[in-house]
Amino acid sequence: MHRQEVADVLNKPLALELMSSDIPARVAYTGLDGAPRVVPIGFHWSGTEIIISTVPGSYKVRALAADPKVALTIDTTGRHPPHVLLVRGTAVTELVEGVPAEYLQGVTKYIPDEQRSTFEAEVRSLYKQMVRITITPEWAKLLDFETTIPSAVERLVRERAREQGD
Repeated sequence: MHRQEVADVLNKPLALELMSSDIPARVAYTGLDGAPRVVPIGFHWSGTEIIISTVPGSYKVRALAADPKVALTIDTTGRHPPHVLLVRGTAVTELVEGVPAEYLQGVTKYIPDEQRSTFEAEVRSLYKQMVRITITPEWAKLLDFETTIPSAVERLVRERAREQGD
């Protein structure tokens, strides 16, 4: 998928709504044992990259160093029709001193306003370093199940239309 096509998907109002919501991303990566992993995680959308942060030496940091390819979804699957943003990309890890601003921007979406300052103070006292994981989107698809549906379902709809047209 070309960079501009990815940007076009990620800049659609529904995609921006999902990325600014309090829904965590589910990030998939390949573990060191070769098995797939999926973890829900807070994230920040910079406008061009998805940024997550974690503990230095964590399993996902070691796994991403070995294989930086990731996939993620942000979705409202508990509602009908579901809205789904799918992204694939490459992750770059960077050890940083203290707590990255993007970490706080990403996780405080889930924390009530009156608890944010206490949370931030606790996080800053706990993490002397963090690993910032920057995901560059290389493919994206937005499904609203009203105007866009999965490609396989689109094919079935076309086939049925052809059959009924005969």
